Amino acid sequence: MDTKTGKKKIAIIGGGPSGLFMYKRLTESEVTNFEIDIFERKDYLGAGMPYSAEGANVEHITNVSDNEIPIIFNSIEDWVKIAPKEILKKFDINEEKFNEYKVLPRLFFGEYLSAQFNLLKEAAVKKGIKTNVHLNCIVEDIIDFSEDNRVAVSVQNLDKVYFDQVIICTGHNWPKKYERRIPNYFDSPYPPKKIALKLDHTVGIMGSSLTAIDALRTLARQNGKFEDNEDGTYAYRLESDGFKMVMHSRSGLLPAIRFHLADSHLGKDETLSKTEIHQSIAENGGFLPLDFVFEKNFKEMFVEKDPAFYEQIKNMNLEEFVGAMMDYRENMEPFELFKKEYEEAEKSIEKRKSIYWKEALAVLSFAMNYPAKYLSAEDMERLQKVLMPLISIVIAFVPQSSCRELLALHAAGVLSIVAVGDDAKVEPLKTGGADYHYKVDDKVVNMHFDTFIDCIGQPHLSFNDFPFKSLINNGTVSPARLQFKSAEKGKSEMKNNDLVTQGKDKTYFLTVPGITINDHFQVVDKKGTVNKRIYIMAVPYIGGYNPDYSGIDFCEAASEAVLSSMLA
Repeated sequence: MDTKTGKKKIAIIGGGPSGLFMYKRLTESEVTNFEIDIFERKDYLGAGMPYSAEGANVEHITNVSDNEIPIIFNSIEDWVKIAPKEILKKFDINEEKFNEYKVLPRLFFGEYLSAQFNLLKEAAVKKGIKTNVHLNCIVEDIIDFSEDNRVAVSVQNLDKVYFDQVIICTGHNWPKKYERRIPNYFDSPYPPKKIALKLDHTVGIMGSSLTAIDALRTLARQNGKFEDNEDGTYAYRLESDGFKMVMHSRSGLLPAIRFHLADSHLGKDETLSKTEIHQSIAENGGFLPLDFVFEKNFKEMFVEKDPAFYEQIKNMNLEEFVGAMMDYRENMEPFELFKKEYEEAEKSIEKRKSIYWKEALAVLSFAMNYPAKYLSAEDMERLQKVLMPLISIVIAFVPQSSCRELLALHAAGVLSIVAVGDDAKVEPLKTGGADYHYKVDDKVVNMHFDTFIDCIGQPHLSFNDFPFKSLINNGTVSPARLQFKSAEKGKSEMKNNDLVTQGKDKTYFLTVPGITINDHFQVVDKKGTVNKRIYIMAVPYIGGYNPDYSGIDFCEAASEAVLSSMLA
């Protein structure tokens, strides 16, 4: 508390999209007796990693449109009318012809987010809320002083600054494991300028997600160009002899394609209420059954909205449903399925008619974030092994222009995809690139790539990866874990799984990625004590209890939960 003004001092660590939504919640709240400090590593606010040069080039686009994005200060459509003309010209945006249903260049979206921060700051001044913005600064540590009821933020080359509450919004993090030590091996395709390479050999790409598509779009432009044919089709002309790209995924499948959403905000109002969740927990020995969530937050949604589909799946359990959906996809050649789904998605957009089972799966994925911490260890393993592989494919929402490019690259013989299975292994080589070891029809395959890019997406980082070491060393944060419902199952798994440990009274626990948080994104120590001073919205470090990365949707939902706790 500032003794001179009597105002609470609040710090937001990170000025990207999650920091932006947290700032929006604070400045728009009815309470104004606080002062806000924002600490940002870069020299601008708002864009974060995905929508800045750290995560995008001019060729990269969003997979959501204006009508699907929660309004911050104003919509993109409204902002375009007042945006600087040089920005509109740079991205070839015509304010008079702007279409809220079209996806946008990611760098342009970053400009929008930065402008939203400035508009919110101006509104905060009018409400009497003071904001101190610290750019180009690196927060090295955060130290909790429970006896003083305050938190210190340690900034590189500066004295510690003390706050009543701190919200960690540091965003994406791509750890460097082999990059720089291994020539032509990249731990991620970000920033994309590092892979803008002209090559005469085959590039190995691990993954087939939106992250992989980012890499494909950049590499393709360095080694050839896309052209429109007279018949309306799209083609790729190779200019670099020998250049090819091979994607690798466990299932050998490409992600699903963006279609028209009946509910542009993915049915957030239709998710299970906290009352229903906690009633189910009380009825099931302290655990929330995954099957209950699947029934209530997925299958029952079809009773009214798609009765015919409900009849097909009403008697299926989780495993049977996922098996049916994956069998359908795996029985078709990946690019043939991709082309078919592209045509299906085009009709969906043209007729403004949703592909409802895919939309409902996206709702289910979003809905899993809040209750995941109440699952048993057994159900978390089912979620990760059974459901999430399907969800990760279906809710990627690949934009149409990316689809056209992938199909053109494949037709030109430049792009292929390989199913590598769960036991595939990548071996980075000191001489450069990597060898990929996997099996096809029980035959061992060893493929060498002179250039290799890990494109599996943002990893769930472990407890030990958490960057603010004083919080670990002082016991302020604790590793996230889930209890096994069956002690026998836990005891059995502990023999072969280092992540399973024994607790008191013959209980067994599965350690999951990241740190322990509660429903309001407050950190929790080993004793289970909730810290009322420190909140975290940095998704890489809370993946065990927050398994779905919903981007802007996550920022909106999490910031609301944080604010409700802070005001309480």
